[in-house]
Amino acid sequence: MNKILEGLNKEQIEAVTHRAGPLLIIAGAGTGKTTVITRRIAWLLAEGLAKTGEILALTFTDKAAGEMQERVDILVPYGYTDIWISTFHAFGDRLLRENALVAGLNPDFKVLTRPEAAVFFREHLFEFDLSYYRPLADPTRFIEALISLFSRAKDEDVSPQEYLEYAMALISKSGQDPQNLSLKEEARQQMEVARAYAQYQELLAKEGLIDFGNQFYLALKLLREHPLILKKYQEQFKYILVDEFQDTNYAQYQLVKLLSGKTRNITVTGDDDQCIYRFRGAAYSNLLNFINDFSDAEEVSIVRNYRSSQAILDSAYRLIQNNNPERFEVKANIDKRLIGLTKEGNPVQHLHFDTNSTEADNVAKLIKGKVGTGNLKYRDFAILVRSNSDAQSFLQALNMQDIPWQFSGNQGLYSREEVKLCINFLRAVANPSDSLSLYYLVSSKVYSLSLSDLGLCAHYAKRRNKALYLVFGKLDNIPELKDINDESKSKIENILADLK
Repeated sequence: MNKILEGLNKEQIEAVTHRAGPLLIIAGAGTGKTTVITRRIAWLLAEGLAKTGEILALTFTDKAAGEMQERVDILVPYGYTDIWISTFHAFGDRLLRENALVAGLNPDFKVLTRPEAAVFFREHLFEFDLSYYRPLADPTRFIEALISLFSRAKDEDVSPQEYLEYAMALISKSGQDPQNLSLKEEARQQMEVARAYAQYQELLAKEGLIDFGNQFYLALKLLREHPLILKKYQEQFKYILVDEFQDTNYAQYQLVKLLSGKTRNITVTGDDDQCIYRFRGAAYSNLLNFINDFSDAEEVSIVRNYRSSQAILDSAYRLIQNNNPERFEVKANIDKRLIGLTKEGNPVQHLHFDTNSTEADNVAKLIKGKVGTGNLKYRDFAILVRSNSDAQSFLQALNMQDIPWQFSGNQGLYSREEVKLCINFLRAVANPSDSLSLYYLVSSKVYSLSLSDLGLCAHYAKRRNKALYLVFGKLDNIPELKDINDESKSKIENILADLK
């Protein structure tokens, strides 16, 4: 027991040793909220309040779930291996597989990735009653957008039937106001989407498939429609713990609320200021909903920060005030100002530049100058960017200053040169009129066609409104291109042969 509570502060101990009933833990960045969740699991086991199979711990990412599992493994005695620690999607997948027959699924159902879902939709495209969202000029244009919309509907716990009712209400409203042409068009669009949503779900079920969003959406539907199954899991899970609660969406919250049942032994930890997945449907309003749904919940605020100096914390707090009055701190009337264990530290400096390249150049010079003093080394510096693509200008600036660097971000599979080359080759094979893909292909290192000769061909194709592929095929019959050298002609012949 002493080992479990060792090193925890007063607020953390209060959260860890909460015995029964709903618990809301508001924990800012660097305050050890994941530590609290894992210690609480160990404490519940040590106190005999629950067995390993009676605790459900959920988080948002595979990485966070893995980290939580590792920490619990260290804290609990050897052999405690059947604790349910997973992401929401993995948990939903497990529920569906354990109750596949009741859910109307094959126990070995396949989960489609987003690209696979797009291919599936494309294969069944003409089974959908679409007009506006299947234009004749480009029938597949809206496939990705429709799949994203269906996924978002599941995040918001909107069933196909509810979407259809909404669309019908719009049509009825537009009928009452025939002069409102914009409303009429919106109603028609929404009805198409609603019918496509219902058809998409039916096609997936017919072929024994589910997509990423269905993993928890169908699990929630299963629990709602089958009280016996719901009762089984409510009795099994005596304690439910949710980490990074601010990143959950509405449907995920409804699922854990259902599972909490009559015991209502549910612990959630989160911080709305760290809600970074709103674009995926994350709803920080779930924190407010939790207070409303569990009005008797004990609230614990953990504000001692173990990561940053007070100067950094104060700067961050001043910045986040710009989100008021929408922040949970204001709406719940609590104090979330973080207290740093390290009082010393340099204040945060803000340097403003007019362009990205100017910013990158000055950052590189700043690093070079500080290392030049002899007090610091290059490994003492880190550059954080909003997205991987934003790093390129900084990498170039570092190269210009001969500064060694290591890029820890993942540029993605589709950004790799060999993958882009394969994609453009396949596009050119599938559609020889795709001049842009063909241009990329022939200018690559694989063919290394002379850029001057390629420019002549591309310019001619553009002026005559012809595909580059057709120009290549009739090269000898075009007087304007007679100056192209024999080496380039030979390479063009090889390109055409490879594409056939």
